[in-house]
Amino acid sequence: MVWAASTLMMGFVGGFLSLTVLRIMLGIGESIIFPGSSKIIARHVSPEERGMANAWCAAGLSIGPAAGTLAGGIILSNFGWRAIFVVFGLVTLLWLLPWHREVKSLPRVDEGMASSVPVRRLLGQWSLWAMSVGHGSSNFAFYFLLAFTPLYLVQHEGLSIQLMTLLTTLGYATQGATAFAIGIWSDRWTRSGRSEAHIRRVFLAVGQLMTAAALVALTMTHDVLMIGTLLCIAGVGTAFLPTNLYAVAQMFAGPRAAGTWVGVQNGFGNISGIVGPIIQGYLIDQRSYESAFYLAAAVAAFGGLWWGFVLPEIRQVDLD
Repeated sequence: MVWAASTLMMGFVGGFLSLTVLRIMLGIGESIIFPGSSKIIARHVSPEERGMANAWCAAGLSIGPAAGTLAGGIILSNFGWRAIFVVFGLVTLLWLLPWHREVKSLPRVDEGMASSVPVRRLLGQWSLWAMSVGHGSSNFAFYFLLAFTPLYLVQHEGLSIQLMTLLTTLGYATQGATAFAIGIWSDRWTRSGRSEAHIRRVFLAVGQLMTAAALVALTMTHDVLMIGTLLCIAGVGTAFLPTNLYAVAQMFAGPRAAGTWVGVQNGFGNISGIVGPIIQGYLIDQRSYESAFYLAAAVAAFGGLWWGFVLPEIRQVDLD
């Protein structure tokens, strides 16, 4: 409700101060999403279905920007920027109706699972810090694509807003479809008796390396068809990340600590969403778009190696 209401009211801002306050409110409202969803999944979803449950969340993370970019481009060209915030805020508020009904149907949990784990106990776990570093490296490239791809296509490649909208929407749609495929594949792998931890580690490493390669390749082409193809490849790579990132966190934390664990991990991991756009914007302004792409690709490649070789053995940690 806070998130949607903040978005709605941005359509009526009159200055920088009110915009800043509403952006802070939006961030506060948004902050519960992944800790809350991870807690629900860890409590109520079996390991054999964990992949698909997280895939729905990951698909929403890409379908939202896909629909938002497509609809936002149409609204912007016809009604201006304020209408985008009003429409999106109102539409998002409608989500509260089915959510309220659904959350009431969740079964109660036993007292042992409901007991909390102190944050200081989690902060002593190297696996939490390792997940936070990997999370930050994945977010660095994701936020770069989210924030600067539209600007790059219009300002650097000279594409129209309509064509930019089509290409970015295609990338996000590919990301959403891939998230579902990954969820199905990982659940089938787990049900077969093979290691869930192994497949998720591989997915995380491959996803970040694929994203890095697509970012570098985007600086080497000006062909519209190739740009669209590379954005789809980047969408596939980024789809590997949230589907498995939160599933691994749930495996480490277990049902008792999943909410707090993901909250801490998400908090540290999203630091890249704060500093990344500042650094990337400076590089674009002072040097070139290519330098910002290379930086995002380097961080993504670092993350791929981190998931593959540094992340400790994926198993539930001892919190007692």
